[in-house]
Amino acid sequence: MPLIVQKYGGTSVGSVERIQAVAQRVCKTVKAGNSVVVVVSAMGKTTDGLVKLAYEISTNPNSREMDMLLSTGEQVTIALVSMALQELGQPAISLTGAQVGIVTEAAHTRARILHIETERVKRHLNQNKVIVVAGFQGITRTEELEITTLGRGGSDTSAVALAAALRADFCEIYTDVPGILTTDPRLVPEAQLIDEITSDEMLELASLGAKVLHPRAVEIARNYGVPLVVRSSWTDDPGTWVNSPTPRPRSLVNLEIARPVDDIEFDTEQAKVSMLRVPDKPGVAARLFGEIATQDVDVDLIIQSIHEGNTNDIAFTVMTPILKRAEAVAAAIAPVLRSHKAAETEEAEVMVQQNVAKVSIVGAGMIGRPGVAAKMFTTLAEAGVNIQMISTSEVKVSCVIDNADCDRAVAALHTAFEIEQDKENFTLPPSLPPSLPPSSPVRGVALDMNQARLAIRQVPDRPGTAAKLFGLLAEHNISVDMIIQSQRCHVINGVPRRDIAFTVARMDAQAAQKMLQQAAVEYGWGEVVLDSAIAKVSVVGAGMVGQPGIAATMFEALAHHQINIQMIATSEIKISCVVAQEEGVKALQAIHTAFGLAGSQSIQVPA
Repeated sequence: MPLIVQKYGGTSVGSVERIQAVAQRVCKTVKAGNSVVVVVSAMGKTTDGLVKLAYEISTNPNSREMDMLLSTGEQVTIALVSMALQELGQPAISLTGAQVGIVTEAAHTRARILHIETERVKRHLNQNKVIVVAGFQGITRTEELEITTLGRGGSDTSAVALAAALRADFCEIYTDVPGILTTDPRLVPEAQLIDEITSDEMLELASLGAKVLHPRAVEIARNYGVPLVVRSSWTDDPGTWVNSPTPRPRSLVNLEIARPVDDIEFDTEQAKVSMLRVPDKPGVAARLFGEIATQDVDVDLIIQSIHEGNTNDIAFTVMTPILKRAEAVAAAIAPVLRSHKAAETEEAEVMVQQNVAKVSIVGAGMIGRPGVAAKMFTTLAEAGVNIQMISTSEVKVSCVIDNADCDRAVAALHTAFEIEQDKENFTLPPSLPPSLPPSSPVRGVALDMNQARLAIRQVPDRPGTAAKLFGLLAEHNISVDMIIQSQRCHVINGVPRRDIAFTVARMDAQAAQKMLQQAAVEYGWGEVVLDSAIAKVSVVGAGMVGQPGIAATMFEALAHHQINIQMIATSEIKISCVVAQEEGVKALQAIHTAFGLAGSQSIQVPA
């Protein structure tokens, strides 16, 4: 008998009537010949109300007591849903996270799942019962049996983890929108439904603030090959399927914390083209990459650092065979970008570096774990490898290095992340490609208004600098998103120095700045600059590979609305731009329109 795990969010179970509707849907699924495990969240705004009560009692509530308090919300829901099922004649039993056997770390308010003891669930399933499980919560395996919660999006995580542990046929996430949309329908009502999407694309969109699925849930689905579908609680529409690759064999022990990196990739056929001191104004990136697209030059990584004075640096990598063509395009466009002829030797200078390589760590276990990137940088530093460019995404961290260092870097990374390096080594394939027409390389556009940018000026350009910097952030549990290392180099007292900029969650920004200011004094770094008034807008799509016009279209859309790009960072399936915070929504809407993603019908999000 097929086994389905269904998850219903707070809106879906927000009233007696909605709980009864959920019970009817579950019964319909059972009558179709399926075994069902149901995971539910707390009703409506219950969790918000409990948090409010806690802060009325204490300005700094104890984390253990917060878990004890917040876990009660789901307990109410599971009992009511189970009663509703029984009223319809369907045998059902409600189980808390502890009773269902969800064992977690002893980290209150943000625990990760270690394993799930499935014996009790399987026994009830064999008795043809529907099991109604409290999402968002678990229990420690210590003698004290402490109740823990999983943090934001915890019910999604509970559902997909149960599906993995029970080897369910698939997991359904029911929500208040019809599935995964091309962007936030509250900002763009014409956002349209995506029929299917890869788990890599979904990880990027989820991490960028698309609230339909939590990144941790997608991470588990990808790592264990769980078929995942997002559907509306209010209709019988098919929703959006999230396709995952065939997973590398992996134990269900230490389910959320084991092996964050699956593979090491490298490419020695790379070259870097940099344009130094281009004007810091709207339209510059659009002109450059518009010409690159016209000449059919396929670009890999693109970075634009923070401005210095009224100029900026833009760098990109290409495959070695097309370097001459890329260099010719950059040289031809450079005079157009210069503000006046007198500065020809200073503005829009084109620099080319051959004999570089790109080395990457790959895996869906990097989300919210700042120590993974830091470990990569430390490993390269200990191997004496200097990092020239950095690109980050939810499933990959890439570094551009000297070609001569590539073998040493790859060997060191294999050792550091305990990945076997032999001919029979399993290589994780890409997520299954969606069934899309070639005209749809971009799947979605996302806006993150909750980030801040930190920049450290004049950091020594030598092995170990990135390791030291991001190791410090990891020690303070501060996750970093975009990382940009400037291409412009200043030699001060005989030491070459560059600027490094990166984005962090806005709530972590001031603590990070204070910590880094202390480190700057100790290590001889320059000024630490914080800008909290930024927004990050991104396009995501597996079909962008080999499509040189995608970046140009995005940059041209921003230029058309006179939106200045402050930073650019890319991966194979994502292009992100930092813009001023007040221009974030306008940027999102402009880009969504530019890629023709709007549908003919407006999506209404229920209250």
